[in-house]
This record gives sequence, structure tokens and C-alpha cells, in this order.
Amino acid sequence: MGHLFVEFFQNTGFYLCDYRYIIMILIGFVFIYLGIVKDYEPLLLVPIGFGMLVGNIPIFKGLGLGIYETNSVLHYLYFGVTQGIYPPLIFLGIGAMTDFSTLLARPVLMLLGAAAQTGVFLTFLGALALGFAPNEAASIGIIGGADGPTAIFLTAKLAPHLIGPIAVAAYSYMALVPVIQPPIMRLLTTRKERLIRMEEPRVVGKKEKVIFPIVAFLLCCFLAPAALPLLGMLCFGNLLKEAVVTERLAQTARTSLIDIATILLGLTVGASTQGDVFLTPASIKIFVLGAGSFGVATAAGPIFAKIMNLFLKTKINPLLGAAGVSAVPDSARVVQMVGQKEDPSNFLLMHAMAPNVSGVIGSAVAAGILWSFMA
Repeated sequence: MGHLFVEFFQNTGFYLCDYRYIIMILIGFVFIYLGIVKDYEPLLLVPIGFGMLVGNIPIFKGLGLGIYETNSVLHYLYFGVTQGIYPPLIFLGIGAMTDFSTLLARPVLMLLGAAAQTGVFLTFLGALALGFAPNEAASIGIIGGADGPTAIFLTAKLAPHLIGPIAVAAYSYMALVPVIQPPIMRLLTTRKERLIRMEEPRVVGKKEKVIFPIVAFLLCCFLAPAALPLLGMLCFGNLLKEAVVTERLAQTARTSLIDIATILLGLTVGASTQGDVFLTPASIKIFVLGAGSFGVATAAGPIFAKIMNLFLKTKINPLLGAAGVSAVPDSARVVQMVGQKEDPSNFLLMHAMAPNVSGVIGSAVAAGILWSFMA
């Protein structure tokens, strides 16, 4: 009887556990806490956090339970991550819920979204300097776009062994936008600049809204064909929204479809952070580089807006530049929050959405360019 009890105990997670699993479970608790209590990107952090708990239950290898075992259910679900299936589905939903009218009303603001991609390419160079292979460096650099699906998609194509740390880093910085961005924005702008009021945008006609996703898709994908899977789905989703006659399809894309893809992506990415695989020196370097990438991307926008103001008659509030990262709509909300601390009657949210949505396009184009160079 005692022998059976010992054998049973040796099969439990308590016996098989080591400190790495415990660390990752604690990090999972932090993610769940930030999502539920702090309301930081709960639709992302709660699935990822619980996925970390799922992925760090110690188990015997060969039972077909772990995410890295080819015969497990989790492994089959993770296939959508490793093969880049979930990110385009999420982009389809984002396109179906995004209004590009603010961007069309003042196209010059698109440059702020492009400027934010500076962080991507500078971090790429930094990762190379730290000894990462070119394909790994490209995957790490895209974290600066603050676009989790794009980071996962590119990493799945270039460095699938780094999907776990890169995805967790990307979504962590997306969730912490309200914490990370305001100090950088205040540091790089004066109070006078933060008080600049933006002119009311012109009214954008329905025809422009319908034509835009088609033209944007063709121009961007001719420029960076490798961005086709992401931008194609983004623009298709937006066309479904603006065409009106396909509202039923748009409704499905921006509700059920994106929710299912987000659940599966978040849970499996979290489960991929298995302690004995995830906790490596490379993961720590990725988190540090990711933080630097996001910081540079945030700073590049306000700096570029200040440069633009040297040539523009109607000045741009430099705070808008911080919305150039593609954390939609959180970065735009942060711009509104920081602006209203200086002047409660100054409403910047609508204007900030222009660089914010252009940042989504910019990060997808940047990913396409990096992929084409590494292929």
C-alpha cells in the first residue's frame, strides 16, 4: 500500500515541480491581477495569464498533455500560433471595427504612425549587437510596434522558438501603455505644446471610406508584399464594415470571430511559457530590448511631430505622436488623458486615432519588410 502511495505521489505535480514552474505561475497570477483588478487589456492578459497556469503544471513527458508534445490537444491549438493563423483573423476583426475617417480627414497624421516604427528598426540593430541571429533580431524589433498579433505572426515565420517570450513581452507592453507612455510624453513636450488645440477634422464621405481599404491594401502590399496576410485581412475587414451591404459579415468578424481567435491565441501563448523552456537568458534580453523598443517608438512620434511643426502653418499637438504605436485604442486614450491634465476642455482622442490606426498599418508594413529581408 505504501509503495502505491509513493508511486502516486511521484506522479503528481507537487513532486515534479521545480522553481521555474513556480516563477511562471506567479507571473501568470500577475497577468490575471492586472487584467481583472487594474483593467489593463483584460481580453488579452486574462487568457494569457491563465494559459501560464495551464502551461506550468508539471507533468510527465510523453503523456500527450504538454503544449510541446506533438500528440496533445494544446499542441494542436498552438498550431494556429506557430503557423500564423490566429493573427490574420484578429486583423480581420480589427479592420471590421476600425474607423479610418480621422486618418482620411488629415492624412498628414499618418506620418506619426510611420515615425513610431523607428523603434522597430533601432531595436533590430540593438538585438544584432547583442548577438541574436538576424531572424531573431527582426522578431524582437517588432515588439516596439506594440502590436501583439503582428509580433506573433512575424516570430512564427522567422523565429518560432522565441514565440513565447516575444508574445508575452509584446502583450505586456501593450497592457502597460497607460503606465509607460505618459512619462515619456511629458518629458519630450512642453506645457505650451501640450496645450495646442487641433482643428476640427473635415467630414469624410462614404465613398472615400469604401475606396480607402482597397487603395491602402494595393499600395502597401505592392510596397511590402510580405505584409499581405495581415494587411489583406485588415483592409478586407474594413471594407466589410464600410460597404454596409456586408454588415452581417462585419458584425461576425468584429465579435465572434475575433473573440474566438483572441481566446485561442492568448491561452496557447500563455501555455507556451513552460518554465523549463521559457526561463532562459535570451528571454530576459528580449524583455529588456522590448522595453527599449517600445520606449523609442513612443518617443519617436512626439519628436517627429515637433519636427513637422517647424514646417506646418497649423501646428500639431506633439502628444499625438505617442499614439503612433499600434496599441489601438489605448495609446489614443493616453494622449487624451495627458492632454486633459493640462486643459480639461482640450479633446485630442479623435485626432489621436489617426496616428493610432496608421500605426497598425505601419507595424504590419514593417513586419513585411523585415520578413522579406530575412526570407
